[in-house]
Amino acid sequence: MSPKISPHPAAAQAHRAAGLAAEAAGVTLRDEHELERQREIEALLVSIWGMSPQGAPIPFDVLRGISHAGCNISAAYLPDGRVCGAAVALVTPEHGSYSLIAGVAPGIGDKGVGFALKQHQRAWCLERGIETMSWTFDPLVSRNARFNLAKLGAHVTEYTRNFYGIMDDEINAQDESDRLVAVWPLASADSIACSEGRPRDVELPRDGDLTVLGAGPDGEAHLLQSGDTLWARAPRDIVSLRAQDPLQAAAWRRELREVFEPAFATGRVADGVTREGWYRLSPAMSPLDVASGGAAPEGTAFEVHESAR
Repeated sequence: MSPKISPHPAAAQAHRAAGLAAEAAGVTLRDEHELERQREIEALLVSIWGMSPQGAPIPFDVLRGISHAGCNISAAYLPDGRVCGAAVALVTPEHGSYSLIAGVAPGIGDKGVGFALKQHQRAWCLERGIETMSWTFDPLVSRNARFNLAKLGAHVTEYTRNFYGIMDDEINAQDESDRLVAVWPLASADSIACSEGRPRDVELPRDGDLTVLGAGPDGEAHLLQSGDTLWARAPRDIVSLRAQDPLQAAAWRRELREVFEPAFATGRVADGVTREGWYRLSPAMSPLDVASGGAAPEGTAFEVHESAR
């Protein structure tokens, strides 16, 4: 007999926040178990990332198995019934959750559908007593980074080189697949505030408070220091840059790799991204801060959330 699931105390707030986010985005959200709807989700994912030699980003039969195993497939529907967004997450052995992929249909990236989907997943997890969700994302895609760290309240302490090998879908364009690992404490004060429309916004300090430590491939400053905090810049539009200048795009990969790996090795945490694409790398979190998802010592943080692709 399986153990009884106890909802987290924050589950009720999460459901309210998800409902308000869905209303603001003009969509209906639900956990999707229907056969034909899951076929539509596969087609949606192909419309976002395209087909690779391996097939769809997540094939229909895999979606079917994920659903049957009791894991999460969240879907967003427009008023006319068309699926316009989907997010897929597994339950991990440590009683956490891992987001495989999440995305919205082309052309509606700024409607808030991605935010609503993630809030729906948050509510789904907390209803089952699951307190943490993690996923990977490309450190070069500053738009996604801001979504994950500022709008959701996640943080990062891990960088992985070439996580999936060379990517050959239509977005990643034969690039190496270095990834940051986002950790989202679903019941933290930051995550609750973000769910209610109060993002974790950060801004660069004034020029007089900044020391330039390095320049990026475009010749502009990309690594700054202010007190104990580092700031690292990602390119504004890496997808266009890959198409226009793949050599410079690859150089950006190497530059950020050289920043993040030593920063995380010394205990730093990426806990915010400015609107201009500057990551805040704060001094090490205390164990209590890590557990609660709170901000690191200095003060105090689209719509495709890239995970598996």
